[in-house]
Amino acid sequence: MMDSEEFIPLIDDVVGTAPQRHDRPWRLLVVDDDSEVHTATDFALHGIRILGRPLAIAHAASAQEARAMLAADRDFAVVLLDVVMETEDAGLSMVGYIRDTLQMHECRIILRTGQPGYAPELSVFNAFDINDYRTKAELTRTRLITAITAALRSYEQIRTIAENRRGLEMIVHAAADLLEMRAITGFAEGVLTQLAALLKLPLDGIVCAQRGSPCAGDPDGLYIVGATGRLVRHIAQPLSHLDDPALIAAIETCIARQQHIFGERHTAIYLKSGDQEAAVFLNTPSPVSAGDRQLIEVFAANIAACFGNVRLVERLHHTAYHDPLTKLPNRTRFILDLDAVARGNDADRVVALLDLQHFADLNDGLSHEVGNALLVAVAERLQQHLGESGHVARIGADVFGLIGPEAKLNPDSLFDLFAAPCAAGEHLLPVAVTLGFCRLLEAGCSGIVLLKRANIALNRAKRNLHGSYEYFIPEMEDSTRWRLQIIRQLRSDFSRSGLTVWYQPQVSLATGRVAGIEALLRWPGESGFVQPPSVFIPLAEYSGLIVDIGDWVLDAACAAFRDIRSLPGAPSRVAVNVSMPQFRSPRFLHQIESALARNDLPPEALELEITETLAMDEPKVVLGCLQKLKKIGLRIAIDDFGTGYSSLSQLRELPIDCLKIDRSFIGEIAGGEGGMFAETIVALGQKLGVSIVAEGVETPEQAAFLRGLACPAAQGFLYAKPMPLDELVAWLRHRQAAYPSV
Repeated sequence: MMDSEEFIPLIDDVVGTAPQRHDRPWRLLVVDDDSEVHTATDFALHGIRILGRPLAIAHAASAQEARAMLAADRDFAVVLLDVVMETEDAGLSMVGYIRDTLQMHECRIILRTGQPGYAPELSVFNAFDINDYRTKAELTRTRLITAITAALRSYEQIRTIAENRRGLEMIVHAAADLLEMRAITGFAEGVLTQLAALLKLPLDGIVCAQRGSPCAGDPDGLYIVGATGRLVRHIAQPLSHLDDPALIAAIETCIARQQHIFGERHTAIYLKSGDQEAAVFLNTPSPVSAGDRQLIEVFAANIAACFGNVRLVERLHHTAYHDPLTKLPNRTRFILDLDAVARGNDADRVVALLDLQHFADLNDGLSHEVGNALLVAVAERLQQHLGESGHVARIGADVFGLIGPEAKLNPDSLFDLFAAPCAAGEHLLPVAVTLGFCRLLEAGCSGIVLLKRANIALNRAKRNLHGSYEYFIPEMEDSTRWRLQIIRQLRSDFSRSGLTVWYQPQVSLATGRVAGIEALLRWPGESGFVQPPSVFIPLAEYSGLIVDIGDWVLDAACAAFRDIRSLPGAPSRVAVNVSMPQFRSPRFLHQIESALARNDLPPEALELEITETLAMDEPKVVLGCLQKLKKIGLRIAIDDFGTGYSSLSQLRELPIDCLKIDRSFIGEIAGGEGGMFAETIVALGQKLGVSIVAEGVETPEQAAFLRGLACPAAQGFLYAKPMPLDELVAWLRHRQAAYPSV
């Protein structure tokens, strides 16, 4: 053991110090098994500043203790390491541990020993990057400080090179990562994160602003597209909304000058690609060093190219998720917002669909320009109503999607919202709406499920004759699922020839002769009928399957009439029901002509039946088609007459041959009383010069009453139930045998 004065003679060595830059100390670790060495080192370095920074000294009394300390904390610039401690090679082993195990390649190591005979071999210096080696005897205070200063200079240079390398690597990775960003906000967040890491700044108070916003439709204003910490809430707002004049001025100056600005306590980085401009503001507690400036310039040059690409992607993204007319989110964006609502499971939130009634008529009558202006006005009114409390989207031509609190999304508030007309160009237009609502009934449902449920409620509201809104209840979904199953099964059975046509005779009340037969579609199953016509025919119409089924029924009815027309007492015509989808089909007339030609039937042998409701719902479509059918020579009958809302003027315009009295009016005939509606319809038919057929005649009393009114014909269970073709043939033969004069 050497004497402390021998280690550090108390002489007045002159120590030069660099100007002070900041007070973060250099951290030194002294590893030695001699306590006096620790005391002497502290004494020699007390109050010393090297390269403008103070020293912070930690101590370890053994290699083992030093290993434990470094395993927990590796932030040391210099390690003063004794060669001989617990063992003769404890210090040299420690060097290997620092370099190989801990990978501390920047830290500088100064070996010192009181036993020169244990000096390391030259190969050890080369292998482990030892900065200096001294015997304790030759380390005067001045020489100690000189050795530490040289080590710290070396450490600073190595750190700078390493930081530059790390910064460049981050720039390369940043460019690659940021190219993957699909929106400007994500891109800006990535830029801010990378810059903070590059300059070792906290992620707080950093802002990225760009010129122009596709959302606001303002190409010149400055908008915040990225922010961190306390400023995050300002994303997507104009830069002027920030309560920080210095920050605003820095960004405005940066973009105006089109160059980076390096201030005393802040930095503004300029980004430009084509005609796209942006600036990033950073709070820097001290002026950025020359090395960091170079890194920033390289970073900005690399990122600027990405910026232009991301702005283009942002525009495409905005187009993909927004309606170009109203600037509202579209259906795709609305479903994503619904997903977020579903995950939040806020019971107070309501999903609503709002449909503008008769919007197509407005478009046709006043022009598409007025229609578009109305849509924009409705969108603005809905946005003002919901404000920041919810979401508005245009999800269809005249359908808006809404998400918000039930206090604002309920029938009363929305009907009141449109109590006043909307301004559309030069017009003030009244707006009637139909509403479908869906509350968050259960957790875990997706956005598409919420939209489907609200749509189910909206469709129910459209079919409701007594109201203009519906709330979704689970039974609706069950009903919808049931209808879809029926449609699927109907389509499958029809493709496998599982449907059939039955026939019901129409009898002359005056002569008893069979005047005609009505073809009726049936869906037989293994035990009775799968579904009654009142159930599956509307579903066939809803699904569009009725057109193919109708064509098949028409051909089957014509073929059946061809087979029976030669029988004694055969009817003179066959009646077939047709639906509105068939009327709209461009091939409808061709199908009729083909069916008649294939079965060698004259046109007057075929009578087409349409319901009164169908005739009145779209009179122009029906009238045009009926006139063409009459030119061919077909007969036209109005089915279920009296249940619709036709006027005499409309009825006179239709080229009809027959009115069929609905069975509900025939059921009123009892005990010689009632039958007022039947009597009125018979009289109307006589005035119009058309034939009458009474449906649902089940009793001799009803038949007698109708005969007394001079009603020409009737059909019903009194005469025959609907039956398959083979039973109809047998029935006709039996009737002819029983009543040969008929």
